[in-house]
Amino acid sequence: MPLSWIAFERRLDNLWQIVAASAIVFIGGFPMAVTAQSWQELSSHLFTNAAIDWQVSTSHLPESFWIYRRNLPRVFPATVISNAIVLGSLQDRGFPRPSTKDFYIFKREPPDWPTGIPSIFGMLPRDAYLYYVMPDCRPISKTGIPNDDVVAGLAVKYAPKLGLDPSKLTERKFYTHWCQTDDGATNFCGRGIFFPRHLDGIPFFSANDEGDGAEGYSMEFGEHGRIQAFSVRWSEIEHYRRELVASPVEIIGCLRAHKSIVLPNFVEGDFYRLRKLATAKKFTITKITLYYEEGLFGEMATNDVPSEFATPFAELEARAELYDTNIAVRILSPILSEDIKRVLKNKSR
Repeated sequence: MPLSWIAFERRLDNLWQIVAASAIVFIGGFPMAVTAQSWQELSSHLFTNAAIDWQVSTSHLPESFWIYRRNLPRVFPATVISNAIVLGSLQDRGFPRPSTKDFYIFKREPPDWPTGIPSIFGMLPRDAYLYYVMPDCRPISKTGIPNDDVVAGLAVKYAPKLGLDPSKLTERKFYTHWCQTDDGATNFCGRGIFFPRHLDGIPFFSANDEGDGAEGYSMEFGEHGRIQAFSVRWSEIEHYRRELVASPVEIIGCLRAHKSIVLPNFVEGDFYRLRKLATAKKFTITKITLYYEEGLFGEMATNDVPSEFATPFAELEARAELYDTNIAVRILSPILSEDIKRVLKNKSR
């Protein structure tokens, strides 16, 4: 499933629940009781006292960016739906009609199956999302998997069947599917590719190379080029309005006001790393990368309703200078001046 802002923040919060088992954390060298309610709330305190040095050029940035309106729901055409059913070898389960309602095909299990039954095919017009996942994916031999050039060629070949223009698939991210067997062993189970969607040359943000959180297209293959999974999340869009780019001074002010998100590595030891970062005396901003994402920065959707907007934001790469070492840090920040004004005005976030 795609990882939107609400899901991404929940992922951070779930990690926070795991790592916040300690009763005391140290912020700026002083003990503080664990009262923060989220990873974002805790990490934001990093910039309270440390110096922030902006050493990255912004000359390559335009003066303004478009905010786009996502026209939802997206009703998938009958040809795209039928092609998706055939690509998933689900012809015996029938062909759904174009609709604004969500549609699922579930894995076949006995009537008295004791737990929830996962879906293997889904069509969610409310978020312009279509996906298939092969049931019972098992470990396979790497020798039977196509190389990455073949994987990319096959995915591009199938793209028109899913309603996509291959000329818009300009960026490639390869990933390996690892799965666990009953004995806990981790095994090779497939090789896939993800093409993030671009708006004005800027890709949608994804938390990983599999496409979590991004509009785009992914496809995974098993032995001999067998399709094991695919997903399309590609809304119809239109220009909404242009907004001015924030200045470095505005972005630093946003960091100081605790309105940024420090990205964890999603590995064991993240909390220890965050505590070390809290002792940093200086953060040097060394790189800025632009992304689009649905929604407004810092605003969580309600009732899991997809946002009707796509807006740009920035990932800042920084060097945290500690007394004995330096640590690389990735920070998510608004890039639009109006977004910074909005989050600074919103005292509750």
